Amino acid sequence: MKNVSVAVIGAGITGLTAAFYLKRAGVPVTVYEAGARAGGVIQSIRQDGFLAEFGPNTILETSPKIAQLVRDAGLAARKLVSDPTAGARYVVRYRRPIEMPGSPPGFITTKLFTLRAKLAVLREPFLPPRRDGVEESIGQFVVRRFNREFLDHAIDALVAGIYAGDPNKLSLPHAFPKLKALEDKYGSMIKGQIFGARDRQQSGEVAKDRAAKFSFDEGLQVLPDTLAAGLGEALELNTPVTRLTQTSNGWRVTTPRGETEFGAVIYCGTAYRLAELEIAGAPGTALARSEHPNEPGRRPALQALAEISYPPVASVVLGFRREDVTHPCQGFGMLIPKIEGFKILGTIFSSALFPNRAPAGHLTLTSYIGGARYPELALLPPAQLIETVLADLRVLLGVKGPPVFAQTAVYPRAIPQYNVGYGKYRQLLNDFEAAAPGLFFAGHYRDGVSLGDSIVSGVNIAGRVGQSFSTTDGHR
Repeated sequence: MKNVSVAVIGAGITGLTAAFYLKRAGVPVTVYEAGARAGGVIQSIRQDGFLAEFGPNTILETSPKIAQLVRDAGLAARKLVSDPTAGARYVVRYRRPIEMPGSPPGFITTKLFTLRAKLAVLREPFLPPRRDGVEESIGQFVVRRFNREFLDHAIDALVAGIYAGDPNKLSLPHAFPKLKALEDKYGSMIKGQIFGARDRQQSGEVAKDRAAKFSFDEGLQVLPDTLAAGLGEALELNTPVTRLTQTSNGWRVTTPRGETEFGAVIYCGTAYRLAELEIAGAPGTALARSEHPNEPGRRPALQALAEISYPPVASVVLGFRREDVTHPCQGFGMLIPKIEGFKILGTIFSSALFPNRAPAGHLTLTSYIGGARYPELALLPPAQLIETVLADLRVLLGVKGPPVFAQTAVYPRAIPQYNVGYGKYRQLLNDFEAAAPGLFFAGHYRDGVSLGDSIVSGVNIAGRVGQSFSTTDGHR
């Protein structure tokens, strides 16, 4: 009889989402998490009237699958959509935050860009698309279709906010596939924004800059906590998986607690941990034939995943008395290009987005530091992290007094960088899955780094696994 149980490795949001839908479909599931808590980088802490978010602050509702998960998890009543009056986004130029334009008239009058940059936008629809198949960085793409000013003063800041990365290294087709698709299909970014609206509407997807932002009454951690609670004893914390062994009926999962047989395994951890995981093929299988003769059970292909860069990022959450901050901070937050000379990558105006993020008469600011830009800064001691952030906020937001609340969190290996050439890693994963039926890969190293991407990845992989069982059993 076919073994239809599933092991999920990693209790971040992708693994929890996949496990939630598998269990909902009646599939026996066990989730293995090496750490002491579920939720991955999602971490919300309530203290002294402040709510600190150490990872992401919001979820972008870019896919109907995200809203469906909230409903299916029974969290619709606890969902909070961001304050519509807090939609302003700022980019720092001339050493001060300038609001990004939200309309064509606003773009014409904004001080964020010079006349040369504005003329470059008007020229863009008339530039020929690139058709030679060369993989560009997002930096090369922006300079080619717009100009250097757009890269240095806008896209560099955007990339810091999404990937904490370097626009001259990040791959256009892998890190920003929708931008590449616009040029491929419409020949122009501007034309694609105009004529692609119907396609986006039919797919049900929403562009990130237009997607609703939401959280929950006690922060984003409400979601992973709810999913984890629903798993009960099927969630095993402090249980790293040390080996996967292909069997005639599926996979054997080895942990310090013993060995268990499963029909399928979904890996939802990090790329660098996957590179270290020992995986052995059953005798005579395609996987066994592909193993390195000198290293049984360890495929050189997966070892290559260790090359993927994961720069460190530190989150610094500070609370202030309202009168000690000159800037109104009534918006989403500000992003900072490297060319402006500040240390922080950006700051989210957390208490402007949702209620009860700060006591009355106070505000909460969440700043990020490090990344590919300044990796060494993310690893500073907490006191130095706070002082480094304060030095920038004094200039940018007019902070005058000391913080009345301060918390830091450091992620030594934070966000996978989809740099030029990333396609070879995705192809390795595809090839490995083909050689190892019943083993699946999902998560931010494969399907996109945003929180929404990770949720959709979990939904999709649960569907793929369920379909694989049905196909194997001959039901389809």
